[in-house]
Amino acid sequence: MANVDVVNLNGEKVGSIELADALYGADQINEALLWEAVKHYRATLRQGTHKTKSRTEVAGSGKKLWKQKGTGRARIGSVRSPLWRHGYTVHGPQPRSYDYAFPRKKLLGALRSALASKLADGKLTVVDTLELKDGKTKLYRAALDKLEVTRTALLVENGKTLTRNLLLGARNLAGVELVLNNEVHPYDLLRYERAIFSTAAIEQLTEMLEKNASKRRFAAHTEAV
Repeated sequence: MANVDVVNLNGEKVGSIELADALYGADQINEALLWEAVKHYRATLRQGTHKTKSRTEVAGSGKKLWKQKGTGRARIGSVRSPLWRHGYTVHGPQPRSYDYAFPRKKLLGALRSALASKLADGKLTVVDTLELKDGKTKLYRAALDKLEVTRTALLVENGKTLTRNLLLGARNLAGVELVLNNEVHPYDLLRYERAIFSTAAIEQLTEMLEKNASKRRFAAHTEAV
């Protein structure tokens, strides 16, 4: 079991929490799975609005410009030919969705890998609460400075403990994003240098991952029998 310090927003240690090696151990890091998860996430962000005009969409007459034989010139049937300037594009890109199915088990496996990687790098911080008395950006900036956040950070909170002050205080911080623990994605953890979890968020996320891991082990045992 990995013993992680729990600090407050002043950077002072107020307790500790144990994280299971089966979920957060260094042997859980699967770089290939992380690559797949990031590739899928970025594919879903693509708008797919690229488009070129087909033959029927290009303006121009369909009249044959000159007779087929006898002129000594190349055969041509229309000014809309793809060989001519302003003609249509052959097999050009058309609007499409780049999204595709990504198994939930693989997504959760990538999430375990991302969390284990953050913990191994010393970039995962657990705080007792992300709540401050006022929802002011300067107060949260000062708190992050005390937690030694020098670049970017991902704040992860539990939906039940999320408050208006936290939303207001974190939304204008440059390089900082606030997400719920049931919405956090491996791409988010890899994109930001530091991951800061509230105790409630890390506990609920760990419980969900443990439940999924138990189902996975049970399924593997059933298949073996």
